[in-house]
Amino acid sequence: MPLARFHDVFIATAGVAGTLIGLLFVAISVAHERLTAEDEGQAHRVRASAALTAFTNALSVSLFALVFTDVGWTALAVSVAGLLFVVASLMSLRRVRRSQPGELRDAGFLATLVITFAVQLFFGLMVILHPDDIWPVQAIAVLVIICFWIGIARSWELIGAPSIGLRGEIGAIAQARKLGSKVGEPGHADEPDRLE
Repeated sequence: MPLARFHDVFIATAGVAGTLIGLLFVAISVAHERLTAEDEGQAHRVRASAALTAFTNALSVSLFALVFTDVGWTALAVSVAGLLFVVASLMSLRRVRRSQPGELRDAGFLATLVITFAVQLFFGLMVILHPDDIWPVQAIAVLVIICFWIGIARSWELIGAPSIGLRGEIGAIAQARKLGSKVGEPGHADEPDRLE
C-alpha cells in the first residue's frame, strides 16, 4: 500500500504543521492591533488568512493520511476548500479596491496558493483513480511541504519582517548607481566648487 511508505513523513508533517499554526496564532496576537486597524490594508489581513489556510491544509492532509488508508479524498477536499478561500480573498480585495487601490495588485501571492491547490486537486484525483500508484501520494507529500513554505513566507510578511530578494537588491543597486552618477555631474549641489 503506497500510503504506508509515507507514514513517518505524515507523522512529522503533522507535528510541524501543528507547531507552525501555534506560532502563527502568537504572531497574529502580537500583530492584532495592526491587523484590525481601519487604515491597515486588506491584503495584509488576507496574508494572515493565507498562512493559516496553507498550514491547515498541510495539517489536514497529514492527519487524515494517518487515520485513513486513502489520502486522495482528503487532498481533494482541502484543495477545493483552499481554492474557495482564494476566490473569497479576491472578492474581499476587489470590494476594498476603491478605498485601498493597491490591494488587488498586491495580491500576487495568491497565485502561488492557486497553483498549489490546483496541483493538489489533480494529485488527489490521481490517488482516487489509481490507488496502487505511489507517485501521486509522493506528490501530495511534497505539496504538504510546499504549503509550509507558503505559510512561512506569508507569516514573515505578516510580522513585517524585512524582505531581501535578488530582484529588490538589483533594483537598489541600480538606483544607487543612478543617484551616484547624478552626484558626480558637474555643477551638482553635492560637489564642491573648484577654484581655478
